[in-house]
Amino acid sequence: MSTEVTTEPPAPASPPTPPEYTGPTGSRLDDWWLRLVGTPGRQRLWRWGGPIAVTLLAAVLRLVDLAHPHSLVFDETFYVKDAWTTWNLGYEASWPADADAQFNAGAYQIFQTNSSFAVHPPLGKWIIGLGMAIFGADNSFGWRISVAVCGILLVLLTALIATKLFKSTLLGTIAGFLLAIDGHAIVMSRVAVLDGIVALFLLLGFGAVLLDREWHATRLAAAVAARTTHPPDRPDGTSRPPVVPAWGPVLWNRPWVLAAAVAFGFASSVKWSGVYFLAAFGVYLVVVDALARRRLGIPFWLSAAVLKQGPVTAVLLLPLALVCYMVTWIGWFSTSGGMYRNWAEAAQGQWTGGLSWVPLSLQNFWHLESAVYNYHVNEHSPHPYQANPLSWLFLVRPTQMYVNSVPADQCGGDVCYENITSIANPIIWWCATAALFYLVYRLVRKREWQVGLILMGMVAGYLPWLLYVNRTIFQFYTIAFEPYMILGLTFVIGLALGSRGDPRPVRTRALWIVGGFFAICVLVSAWFYPVWVGMPVPAWFLSLHYWLPSWR
Repeated sequence: MSTEVTTEPPAPASPPTPPEYTGPTGSRLDDWWLRLVGTPGRQRLWRWGGPIAVTLLAAVLRLVDLAHPHSLVFDETFYVKDAWTTWNLGYEASWPADADAQFNAGAYQIFQTNSSFAVHPPLGKWIIGLGMAIFGADNSFGWRISVAVCGILLVLLTALIATKLFKSTLLGTIAGFLLAIDGHAIVMSRVAVLDGIVALFLLLGFGAVLLDREWHATRLAAAVAARTTHPPDRPDGTSRPPVVPAWGPVLWNRPWVLAAAVAFGFASSVKWSGVYFLAAFGVYLVVVDALARRRLGIPFWLSAAVLKQGPVTAVLLLPLALVCYMVTWIGWFSTSGGMYRNWAEAAQGQWTGGLSWVPLSLQNFWHLESAVYNYHVNEHSPHPYQANPLSWLFLVRPTQMYVNSVPADQCGGDVCYENITSIANPIIWWCATAALFYLVYRLVRKREWQVGLILMGMVAGYLPWLLYVNRTIFQFYTIAFEPYMILGLTFVIGLALGSRGDPRPVRTRALWIVGGFFAICVLVSAWFYPVWVGMPVPAWFLSLHYWLPSWR
C-alpha cells in the first residue's frame, strides 16, 4: 500500500517592489517658476495676470480689423437690422426688399414702422443696438463690437471659472488660452449674431452655480450642526450618538442662486435655448443639496432635498428668471407697433371664460410667443450648411458665413477669396470631444464633482438639440456649450501635467508632451486664421483648409 503525498504548487513570486524614488521632483521649469513667483505679491500678480493675459490675446484676435467685411454677414441680415429698429422703435420693424445693399452703403434709416416677425427675444438685439448707437449704424465695427466684447468676456470668464473649479491659476489660464485661440469662438465674436451673447450669459449662470456650491455646503453644515443635539451619556458612562435633524434646515439665503436666475433669465431673453440651462441646473442644485445632506448624516436626505429645499430653490430661481425675461420686452409692451401687439383687439381673439381677466397686452404677448414656438418646432427649410446635432461633436459640417471673390492682385493668386467659416480649431475640438467621453467614464468610476458640473453644462447645452435632429439647425449653435468642452479638455490636461511632486523625469516628459500639444494648437490656429476673419487668400490656399469633404 502506497501513500501519495500531494502538495500545492508554490505561489508565484510577487514582483519585486521597485525602489522608492529618491531623486529630485518636479522639473527645472517648476524650480524656475517657484523662484519667479516666490513672494505673496508675485503670486497675487500671477492669479490675475494669467487670466488677463489670455483675455488680452483674445481681444487682439477679435478686434483687429473687426469692421471687415463692410457687409452684412450671414444672419447679420436679420440681427443687425432688427437691432437697429429695436433701438429706434422699441420693436423689430420691416425693411425694403433690397435693404441689405442699401444698408451696407450707409442707408441705415430706410426702415419702416410696420412690424416684422422676429423669432428670438429682444435682449441680444438691444445689446447689438447699443454698439451701433455708440459707433454708428453705418459702421460695421459698430454692428459687431458688442458681440466682440461678449466674446472677449467669455474668455476671461472661462479662465476665472477654470481657476476656481480646478484651484489652479495655471489650468485657468490654459482654459482661457484654448478658448482665445479657437476659431469657432473667434468667428462667433466677430459676427453680429446672437449665439456669442447667449453663451456669455449661460456661462455667467454656470459660474454662479459653481459659487453657490461652496456657499450652500458651508451654511448647510453650520445649520445642521446648530440643530444637532447631544443627549446625555448612558447610565454606564458611555456616550450616546448625536441626534441629527431628520430633514435638516431650509436655506433661503442663497445669493448665488439668485445670480444664476438672473443670468439664465437673460440668456433665455437672447435665445430660448437658455431655458434648458435653467431647467438642467435647477435639477443640479437639488441633486447637490441631496448629496450634501447625505454627507452630513441627515436621515431623510433625499426627501428633504426634493420636498423641502427643492421648492425653495425653485422659488428663488424661477420667478426671478421670468421677471428678467419679461423686462427685456419693455420696448414691445411700451409701444403699439410690435408684431401681434394689438392682435386680440384686431382679430377679436380675446380670451373668454376664466381667463377673460388677463390684460389684452399679455394675451397678445402669449399669441406672439405661441407663434414663435410654432415657427421653431416646424422650421425644416433646407439649408446648404445645416448640420445634424449628432455630428456637432465631430465637426462634420461647419458653417460658411461669408465668401467673396476679390481681385487677384490682393493675394497674389489667379483667383482670390475672402472667406469666413465658423470652424473650430480641429485639434482643440476633437481633443475636447475625446476628453468629454473620458469624463463620462471618469464620473462613473470616481464621481468627482468637478467632472459632474462640467458634464452638466454639456447636458444643458447639447443634449436637448438631439430632440430636433430633423429641424434646420447649424454647427455654430455649439458656441453655447464650447466653454464646457474647453473645461473638460483642461481637466484632462491637468491630469496629464501631473504635479510638482512627481519624479523629475516623469514631470519633465509630461511638460514636453503638453507643451507640444499647445504648439500644435497654435500652429493650426495660425493656419486657419485667414479663413476665420476673411483675409484675401488664393483659391488653392483656401482648398487646403478642407480637411474633410463635408467642410466644402
